[in-house]
Amino acid sequence: MLIKRRRKPVSEINVVPYIDVMLVLLVIFMATAPLVTQGVKVDLPKAEAKSIETEEESLIIVSINAQGQYFINAGDDPESELSAQQVSDIVATKLNSAPGTPVVVNGDGSVDYQKIIDLMVLLQASGAPSVGLMTDPNEV
Repeated sequence: MLIKRRRKPVSEINVVPYIDVMLVLLVIFMATAPLVTQGVKVDLPKAEAKSIETEEESLIIVSINAQGQYFINAGDDPESELSAQQVSDIVATKLNSAPGTPVVVNGDGSVDYQKIIDLMVLLQASGAPSVGLMTDPNEV
């Protein structure tokens, strides 16, 4: 005589499919994360930004006026207009001789935002690891 045993219902949750889904999502996020972060790396100034604790001579200050003309404090004549190629060459030369030199953009308030971004991309291509923005303190 055969006795049939009745099986008890299993009350455990099978977590294997959840682990599989989590691993697939992890791989997807790891693959797409570098694609999302695109742009120019900039340390934006805060509302109450502290001044840079360095001598003005050790900074590379690239200025852009309201007409979009470039000037640099590290060239032969800081008052003469430079082309984008000249700015790139001077910054690359200065950074090759002193790699840790901070690079700062001094832009006129009425300059088109696209021109500032173009200048920052030019400086990044010249070897500047990061580019700062020069501002005047708020007068309250």
